[in-house]
Amino acid sequence: MSALTDRLSTRLVGVDVARCLALLGMMATHVLDPVDATGELTRVQAAAGGRSAALFAVLAGVSLALMTGRQQPVQGRVLASRLLGLAARAVLIAALGLVLGSLGTNIAIILTYYGVLFLLAIPFLGLRARWLWLLGVVWVVLGPLLSQVVRPMLPTRQFESPEPSQLLEPGRLLAELLFTGYYPAVPWLAYLLIGMAIGRIDLRNRLVVSMLWTGGVIISVSATWLSGRLTRLPSVAEVLLRAYPGMDIDDALTSMSHGLYGQTPVDGGWQWLLIVAPHSSTPFDLAQTIGSSMFVIGACQMIALRLPERWRVGMAVLFGAGTMTLTLYTLHVVMRTEAVWPPETPDTYVLHVLVVMAIGALVTAWGRPGPLEWLVGRPAAWLRRTEPRRERTLSG
Repeated sequence: MSALTDRLSTRLVGVDVARCLALLGMMATHVLDPVDATGELTRVQAAAGGRSAALFAVLAGVSLALMTGRQQPVQGRVLASRLLGLAARAVLIAALGLVLGSLGTNIAIILTYYGVLFLLAIPFLGLRARWLWLLGVVWVVLGPLLSQVVRPMLPTRQFESPEPSQLLEPGRLLAELLFTGYYPAVPWLAYLLIGMAIGRIDLRNRLVVSMLWTGGVIISVSATWLSGRLTRLPSVAEVLLRAYPGMDIDDALTSMSHGLYGQTPVDGGWQWLLIVAPHSSTPFDLAQTIGSSMFVIGACQMIALRLPERWRVGMAVLFGAGTMTLTLYTLHVVMRTEAVWPPETPDTYVLHVLVVMAIGALVTAWGRPGPLEWLVGRPAAWLRRTEPRRERTLSG
Protein backbone atom coordinates (compact mmCIF):
# COMPACT_ATOMS: atom_id res chain seq x y z
CA MET A 1 0.00 0.00 0.00
CA SER A 2 2.82 2.42 0.80
CA ALA A 3 4.37 1.91 -2.65
CA LEU A 4 1.01 2.59 -4.29
CA THR A 5 0.51 5.63 -2.07
CA ASP A 6 3.90 7.00 -3.04
CA ARG A 7 3.13 6.57 -6.75
CA LEU A 8 -0.18 8.38 -6.43
CA SER A 9 1.02 11.17 -4.13
CA THR A 10 1.86 13.50 -7.01
CA ARG A 11 -1.38 12.92 -8.93
CA LEU A 12 -4.47 15.08 -8.71
CA VAL A 13 -6.84 12.23 -7.99
CA GLY A 14 -9.96 14.37 -8.41
CA VAL A 15 -8.88 15.24 -11.95
CA ASP A 16 -8.48 11.53 -12.74
CA VAL A 17 -11.96 10.88 -11.36
CA ALA A 18 -13.37 13.65 -13.56
CA ARG A 19 -11.70 12.05 -16.59
CA CYS A 20 -13.28 8.73 -15.69
CA LEU A 21 -16.71 10.35 -15.41
CA ALA A 22 -16.22 12.02 -18.80
CA LEU A 23 -15.38 8.63 -20.32
CA LEU A 24 -18.44 6.99 -18.76
CA GLY A 25 -20.61 9.87 -19.97
CA MET A 26 -19.39 9.60 -23.55
CA MET A 27 -19.89 5.83 -23.47
CA ALA A 28 -23.46 6.38 -22.26
CA THR A 29 -24.26 8.70 -25.17
CA HIS A 30 -22.86 6.09 -27.57
CA VAL A 31 -24.61 3.02 -26.17
CA LEU A 32 -27.83 4.05 -24.41
CA ASP A 33 -30.96 5.19 -26.22
CA PRO A 34 -31.15 9.01 -26.14
CA VAL A 35 -34.96 9.04 -25.81
CA ASP A 36 -37.44 6.98 -23.86
CA ALA A 37 -40.57 5.19 -25.08
CA THR A 38 -42.52 8.46 -25.16
CA GLY A 39 -39.90 10.22 -27.28
CA GLU A 40 -38.66 12.34 -24.38
CA LEU A 41 -34.94 12.88 -23.80
CA THR A 42 -33.68 10.48 -21.12
CA ARG A 43 -32.10 11.85 -17.94
CA VAL A 44 -28.77 10.30 -18.83
CA GLN A 45 -28.74 11.92 -22.26
CA ALA A 46 -29.88 15.24 -20.81
CA ALA A 47 -26.99 15.16 -18.33
CA ALA A 48 -24.25 13.69 -20.53
CA GLY A 49 -25.17 14.85 -24.03
CA GLY A 50 -22.64 17.47 -25.06
CA ARG A 51 -21.33 17.90 -21.52
CA SER A 52 -19.21 14.74 -21.37
CA ALA A 53 -17.35 15.61 -24.59
CA ALA A 54 -16.86 19.18 -23.37
CA LEU A 55 -15.54 17.86 -20.06
CA PHE A 56 -13.06 15.70 -21.97
CA ALA A 57 -11.86 18.76 -23.89
CA VAL A 58 -11.51 20.92 -20.76
CA LEU A 59 -9.61 18.11 -19.05
CA ALA A 60 -7.32 17.87 -22.08
CA GLY A 61 -6.44 21.51 -21.42
CA VAL A 62 -5.82 20.73 -17.76
CA SER A 63 -3.44 17.95 -18.79
CA LEU A 64 -1.54 20.27 -21.13
CA ALA A 65 -0.99 22.72 -18.27
CA LEU A 66 0.14 19.94 -15.93
CA MET A 67 2.64 18.73 -18.55
CA THR A 68 4.11 22.20 -18.98
CA GLY A 69 4.84 23.35 -15.46
CA ARG A 70 1.49 23.46 -13.63
CA GLN A 71 1.24 26.86 -11.86
CA GLN A 72 4.62 28.02 -13.20
CA PRO A 73 4.75 27.48 -16.99
CA VAL A 74 8.07 26.25 -18.29
CA GLN A 75 10.14 28.53 -20.50
CA GLY A 76 13.17 28.46 -22.76
CA ARG A 77 14.60 25.13 -23.90
CA VAL A 78 12.27 23.16 -21.66
CA LEU A 79 9.21 24.83 -23.20
CA ALA A 80 10.54 24.15 -26.71
CA SER A 81 11.07 20.50 -25.79
CA ARG A 82 7.54 20.17 -24.37
CA LEU A 83 6.03 21.83 -27.46
CA LEU A 84 7.77 19.37 -29.78
CA GLY A 85 6.60 16.49 -27.60
CA LEU A 86 3.05 17.81 -27.67
CA ALA A 87 3.13 18.19 -31.46
CA ALA A 88 4.24 14.56 -31.83
CA ARG A 89 1.53 13.45 -29.39
CA ALA A 90 -1.07 15.43 -31.37
CA VAL A 91 -0.10 13.76 -34.66
CA LEU A 92 -0.24 10.27 -33.13
CA ILE A 93 -3.63 10.89 -31.51
CA ALA A 94 -5.02 12.34 -34.74
CA ALA A 95 -3.77 9.32 -36.69
CA LEU A 96 -5.41 6.96 -34.19
CA GLY A 97 -8.64 8.91 -34.61
CA LEU A 98 -8.53 8.41 -38.37
CA VAL A 99 -8.10 4.66 -37.90
CA LEU A 100 -11.02 4.47 -35.47
CA GLY A 101 -13.13 6.54 -37.85
CA SER A 102 -12.75 3.81 -40.47
CA LEU A 103 -14.33 1.12 -38.28
CA GLY A 104 -17.92 2.04 -39.14
CA THR A 105 -19.21 2.24 -35.56
CA ASN A 106 -21.59 5.20 -36.12
CA ILE A 107 -19.71 6.99 -33.32
CA ALA A 108 -18.48 10.51 -33.99
CA ILE A 109 -14.81 9.87 -33.15
CA ILE A 110 -13.29 12.80 -31.27
CA LEU A 111 -9.58 11.93 -31.37
CA THR A 112 -8.62 13.50 -34.70
CA TYR A 113 -10.23 16.75 -33.57
CA TYR A 114 -8.24 16.44 -30.34
CA GLY A 115 -5.02 16.22 -32.28
CA VAL A 116 -5.86 19.45 -34.10
CA LEU A 117 -6.87 21.11 -30.82
CA PHE A 118 -3.51 20.22 -29.28
CA LEU A 119 -1.73 21.85 -32.21
CA LEU A 120 -3.87 24.97 -31.88
CA ALA A 121 -3.02 25.14 -28.16
CA ILE A 122 0.75 25.20 -28.70
CA PRO A 123 1.11 29.02 -28.90
CA PHE A 124 -0.56 29.42 -25.50
CA LEU A 125 1.36 26.88 -23.41
CA GLY A 126 3.81 29.42 -21.99
CA LEU A 127 1.05 31.64 -20.59
CA ARG A 128 0.05 32.03 -16.94
CA ALA A 129 -3.42 31.38 -15.57
CA ARG A 130 -4.74 34.95 -15.72
CA TRP A 131 -3.99 35.30 -19.44
CA LEU A 132 -5.48 31.90 -20.19
CA TRP A 133 -8.69 32.80 -18.32
CA LEU A 134 -8.92 36.04 -20.28
CA LEU A 135 -8.25 34.43 -23.65
CA GLY A 136 -10.66 31.60 -22.88
CA VAL A 137 -13.50 33.99 -22.05
CA VAL A 138 -12.82 36.04 -25.18
CA TRP A 139 -12.70 32.93 -27.37
CA VAL A 140 -16.06 31.71 -26.03
CA VAL A 141 -17.49 34.63 -28.01
CA LEU A 142 -15.01 35.08 -30.87
CA GLY A 143 -14.67 31.39 -31.78
CA PRO A 144 -18.36 30.87 -32.65
CA LEU A 145 -18.51 34.28 -34.36
CA LEU A 146 -15.56 33.35 -36.56
CA SER A 147 -17.19 30.02 -37.36
CA GLN A 148 -20.44 31.77 -38.26
CA VAL A 149 -18.59 33.98 -40.76
CA VAL A 150 -16.35 31.29 -42.27
CA ARG A 151 -18.61 28.23 -42.57
CA PRO A 152 -20.76 29.54 -45.46
CA MET A 153 -17.58 29.69 -47.56
CA LEU A 154 -16.55 26.08 -46.80
CA PRO A 155 -17.64 22.76 -48.32
CA THR A 156 -20.42 20.99 -46.44
CA ARG A 157 -19.54 18.17 -44.09
CA GLN A 158 -19.61 14.72 -45.68
CA PHE A 159 -18.55 12.37 -42.89
CA GLU A 160 -19.60 11.78 -39.30
CA SER A 161 -15.99 10.98 -38.35
CA PRO A 162 -12.71 11.79 -40.08
CA GLU A 163 -11.21 8.66 -41.64
CA PRO A 164 -8.17 7.87 -43.84
CA SER A 165 -9.87 8.29 -47.23
CA GLN A 166 -10.44 11.95 -46.41
CA LEU A 167 -6.69 12.52 -46.60
CA LEU A 168 -7.24 12.52 -50.39
CA GLU A 169 -9.33 15.70 -49.88
CA PRO A 170 -7.14 17.69 -47.49
CA GLY A 171 -9.08 20.93 -47.92
CA ARG A 172 -12.39 19.36 -46.99
CA LEU A 173 -10.80 17.42 -44.14
CA LEU A 174 -9.22 20.57 -42.71
CA ALA A 175 -12.54 22.43 -43.02
CA GLU A 176 -14.31 19.67 -41.09
CA LEU A 177 -11.68 19.51 -38.38
CA LEU A 178 -11.60 23.27 -37.86
CA PHE A 179 -15.16 24.43 -38.51
CA THR A 180 -17.81 22.09 -39.94
CA GLY A 181 -17.24 18.80 -38.12
CA TYR A 182 -18.91 17.33 -35.06
CA TYR A 183 -16.26 18.72 -32.68
CA PRO A 184 -15.04 21.84 -34.58
CA ALA A 185 -11.59 22.77 -33.27
CA VAL A 186 -11.81 26.54 -33.74
CA PRO A 187 -14.73 27.22 -31.36
CA TRP A 188 -13.66 24.27 -29.18
CA LEU A 189 -10.31 25.95 -28.53
CA ALA A 190 -12.21 27.79 -25.77
CA TYR A 191 -12.43 24.49 -23.86
CA LEU A 192 -8.68 23.95 -24.04
CA LEU A 193 -7.85 27.52 -23.00
CA ILE A 194 -10.12 27.32 -19.95
CA GLY A 195 -8.78 23.86 -19.13
CA MET A 196 -5.22 25.14 -19.32
CA ALA A 197 -6.19 28.00 -17.01
CA ILE A 198 -7.61 25.48 -14.52
CA GLY A 199 -4.39 23.47 -14.71
CA ARG A 200 -2.39 26.61 -13.90
CA ILE A 201 -4.18 27.27 -10.59
CA ASP A 202 -3.43 25.53 -7.28
CA LEU A 203 -5.72 22.52 -7.40
CA ARG A 204 -4.47 21.35 -4.00
CA ASN A 205 -5.85 24.48 -2.29
CA ARG A 206 -9.35 23.88 -0.95
CA LEU A 207 -10.40 27.52 -1.24
CA VAL A 208 -9.28 27.68 -4.88
CA VAL A 209 -11.07 24.43 -5.67
CA SER A 210 -14.24 25.65 -3.93
CA MET A 211 -14.18 28.79 -6.05
CA LEU A 212 -13.75 26.62 -9.13
CA TRP A 213 -16.82 24.48 -8.65
CA THR A 214 -19.07 27.23 -7.31
CA GLY A 215 -18.01 29.47 -10.20
CA GLY A 216 -18.83 26.66 -12.58
CA VAL A 217 -22.36 26.36 -11.21
CA ILE A 218 -22.92 30.11 -11.53
CA ILE A 219 -21.62 30.22 -15.11
CA SER A 220 -23.61 27.19 -16.25
CA VAL A 221 -26.90 28.27 -14.68
CA SER A 222 -26.51 31.88 -15.84
CA ALA A 223 -25.74 30.89 -19.43
CA THR A 224 -28.75 28.56 -19.55
CA TRP A 225 -31.10 31.11 -18.01
CA LEU A 226 -29.96 34.01 -20.20
CA SER A 227 -30.14 31.88 -23.34
CA GLY A 228 -33.67 30.83 -22.44
CA ARG A 229 -34.74 34.44 -22.08
CA LEU A 230 -33.09 35.63 -25.28
CA THR A 231 -34.30 32.79 -27.50
CA ARG A 232 -37.90 33.51 -26.49
CA LEU A 233 -37.73 37.10 -27.71
CA PRO A 234 -40.12 37.37 -30.68
CA SER A 235 -37.44 38.61 -33.09
CA VAL A 236 -35.15 35.69 -32.18
CA ALA A 237 -37.86 33.02 -32.00
CA GLU A 238 -39.10 33.98 -35.47
CA VAL A 239 -35.71 33.17 -36.99
CA LEU A 240 -35.21 29.92 -35.06
CA LEU A 241 -38.67 28.62 -35.96
CA ARG A 242 -37.88 28.77 -39.68
CA ALA A 243 -36.01 25.50 -39.14
CA TYR A 244 -38.93 24.03 -37.14
CA PRO A 245 -42.13 24.79 -39.08
CA GLY A 246 -45.31 24.09 -37.20
CA MET A 247 -43.66 24.21 -33.75
CA ASP A 248 -43.75 26.84 -31.05
CA ILE A 249 -40.48 28.04 -29.56
CA ASP A 250 -40.63 25.72 -26.53
CA ASP A 251 -41.07 22.65 -28.73
CA ALA A 252 -38.26 23.85 -31.01
CA LEU A 253 -35.88 24.33 -28.09
CA THR A 254 -36.81 20.87 -26.83
CA SER A 255 -35.97 19.44 -30.24
CA MET A 256 -32.64 21.28 -30.22
CA SER A 257 -31.82 19.69 -26.86
CA HIS A 258 -31.34 16.38 -28.71
CA GLY A 259 -28.20 17.88 -30.28
CA LEU A 260 -27.15 19.83 -33.38
CA TYR A 261 -24.23 17.66 -34.60
CA GLY A 262 -21.44 20.20 -34.22
CA GLN A 263 -22.81 23.61 -35.13
CA THR A 264 -25.85 25.71 -35.94
CA PRO A 265 -27.35 25.93 -39.45
CA VAL A 266 -24.94 27.62 -41.87
CA ASP A 267 -27.57 30.03 -43.21
CA GLY A 268 -29.60 30.31 -40.03
CA GLY A 269 -28.67 33.84 -38.95
CA TRP A 270 -26.84 35.26 -35.93
CA GLN A 271 -29.84 34.52 -33.69
CA TRP A 272 -28.73 30.89 -33.59
CA LEU A 273 -25.69 31.96 -31.56
CA LEU A 274 -28.04 32.57 -28.61
CA ILE A 275 -29.14 28.96 -28.12
CA VAL A 276 -27.95 26.31 -25.68
CA ALA A 277 -27.99 22.84 -27.26
CA PRO A 278 -25.58 19.89 -27.19
CA HIS A 279 -22.87 20.18 -29.84
CA SER A 280 -24.10 23.54 -31.12
CA SER A 281 -20.79 25.35 -30.45
CA THR A 282 -22.52 28.64 -29.66
CA PRO A 283 -21.20 31.11 -27.06
CA PHE A 284 -23.96 30.16 -24.64
CA ASP A 285 -23.48 26.43 -25.13
CA LEU A 286 -19.70 26.79 -24.68
CA ALA A 287 -20.26 28.82 -21.49
CA GLN A 288 -22.81 26.35 -20.12
CA THR A 289 -20.64 23.29 -20.76
CA ILE A 290 -17.49 25.03 -19.51
CA GLY A 291 -19.38 25.83 -16.32
CA SER A 292 -20.55 22.24 -15.89
CA SER A 293 -16.99 21.03 -16.53
CA MET A 294 -15.61 23.41 -13.90
CA PHE A 295 -18.18 22.06 -11.45
CA VAL A 296 -17.32 18.40 -12.09
CA ILE A 297 -13.55 18.97 -11.89
CA GLY A 298 -13.83 21.14 -8.79
CA ALA A 299 -16.28 18.84 -7.01
CA CYS A 300 -14.23 15.71 -7.72
CA GLN A 301 -11.01 17.39 -6.60
CA MET A 302 -12.67 18.76 -3.45
CA ILE A 303 -13.88 15.28 -2.48
CA ALA A 304 -10.37 13.89 -3.08
CA LEU A 305 -8.78 16.61 -0.95
CA ARG A 306 -11.15 15.95 1.95
CA LEU A 307 -10.65 12.18 2.02
CA PRO A 308 -8.08 10.56 4.32
CA GLU A 309 -5.03 9.28 2.46
CA ARG A 310 -6.09 5.62 2.52
CA TRP A 311 -9.52 6.46 1.09
CA ARG A 312 -7.96 8.71 -1.53
CA VAL A 313 -5.76 5.83 -2.70
CA GLY A 314 -8.85 3.63 -2.93
CA MET A 315 -10.61 6.34 -4.92
CA ALA A 316 -7.65 6.58 -7.29
CA VAL A 317 -7.70 2.82 -7.94
CA LEU A 318 -11.49 2.59 -8.28
CA PHE A 319 -11.54 5.40 -10.85
CA GLY A 320 -8.21 4.41 -12.38
CA ALA A 321 -9.84 4.41 -15.81
CA GLY A 322 -9.34 8.17 -15.68
CA THR A 323 -5.56 7.70 -15.98
CA MET A 324 -5.83 5.86 -19.31
CA THR A 325 -8.82 7.31 -21.12
CA LEU A 326 -7.14 7.20 -24.54
CA THR A 327 -6.67 3.43 -24.31
CA LEU A 328 -10.11 2.78 -22.85
CA TYR A 329 -11.94 5.13 -25.24
CA THR A 330 -10.27 3.25 -28.09
CA LEU A 331 -11.25 -0.09 -26.56
CA HIS A 332 -14.84 1.12 -26.17
CA VAL A 333 -14.99 2.14 -29.85
CA VAL A 334 -13.60 -1.25 -30.93
CA MET A 335 -16.16 -2.98 -28.71
CA ARG A 336 -18.88 -1.10 -30.61
CA THR A 337 -17.97 -2.82 -33.88
CA GLU A 338 -20.16 -5.72 -34.95
CA ALA A 339 -17.29 -8.21 -34.92
CA VAL A 340 -16.34 -7.63 -31.27
CA TRP A 341 -18.22 -8.59 -28.10
CA PRO A 342 -20.64 -7.42 -26.76
CA PRO A 343 -23.48 -6.90 -29.26
CA GLU A 344 -24.51 -3.31 -30.04
CA THR A 345 -27.58 -2.97 -27.83
CA PRO A 346 -28.39 -0.45 -25.08
CA ASP A 347 -28.38 -3.08 -22.35
CA THR A 348 -24.65 -3.71 -22.91
CA TYR A 349 -23.71 -0.37 -21.35
CA VAL A 350 -23.11 -2.03 -17.98
CA LEU A 351 -20.67 -4.44 -19.63
CA HIS A 352 -18.76 -1.54 -21.20
CA VAL A 353 -18.56 0.14 -17.81
CA LEU A 354 -17.40 -3.00 -16.02
CA VAL A 355 -14.70 -3.69 -18.61
CA VAL A 356 -13.17 -0.20 -18.60
CA MET A 357 -13.44 0.22 -14.81
CA ALA A 358 -11.84 -3.17 -14.14
CA ILE A 359 -8.96 -2.56 -16.56
CA GLY A 360 -8.42 0.93 -15.22
CA ALA A 361 -8.30 -0.26 -11.61
CA LEU A 362 -5.90 -3.12 -12.36
CA VAL A 363 -3.50 -0.96 -14.40
CA THR A 364 -3.52 1.81 -11.79
CA ALA A 365 -2.85 -0.64 -8.96
CA TRP A 366 -0.03 -2.15 -11.07
CA GLY A 367 1.49 1.29 -11.48
CA ARG A 368 1.73 1.31 -15.27
CA PRO A 369 0.38 3.74 -17.89
CA GLY A 370 -2.15 2.61 -20.44
CA PRO A 371 -0.53 1.15 -23.58
CA LEU A 372 -1.70 3.93 -25.88
CA GLU A 373 -0.78 6.58 -23.30
CA TRP A 374 2.69 5.06 -23.22
CA LEU A 375 2.90 5.00 -27.02
CA VAL A 376 1.83 8.59 -27.70
CA GLY A 377 4.01 9.79 -24.82
CA ARG A 378 7.23 8.22 -26.13
CA PRO A 379 8.40 11.23 -28.18
CA ALA A 380 7.80 13.58 -25.25
CA ALA A 381 9.59 11.22 -22.86
CA TRP A 382 12.61 11.08 -25.18
CA LEU A 383 12.66 14.86 -25.55
CA ARG A 384 12.51 15.34 -21.77
CA ARG A 385 15.81 13.50 -21.47
CA THR A 386 17.40 16.18 -23.66
CA GLU A 387 16.27 19.01 -21.38
CA PRO A 388 18.80 20.69 -19.08
CA ARG A 389 18.77 18.72 -15.83
CA ARG A 390 18.25 21.70 -13.53
CA GLU A 391 15.40 23.18 -15.59
CA ARG A 392 13.73 19.77 -15.91
CA THR A 393 13.82 19.33 -12.13
CA LEU A 394 12.33 22.76 -11.49
CA SER A 395 9.52 22.20 -13.97
CA GLY A 396 8.47 18.91 -12.42
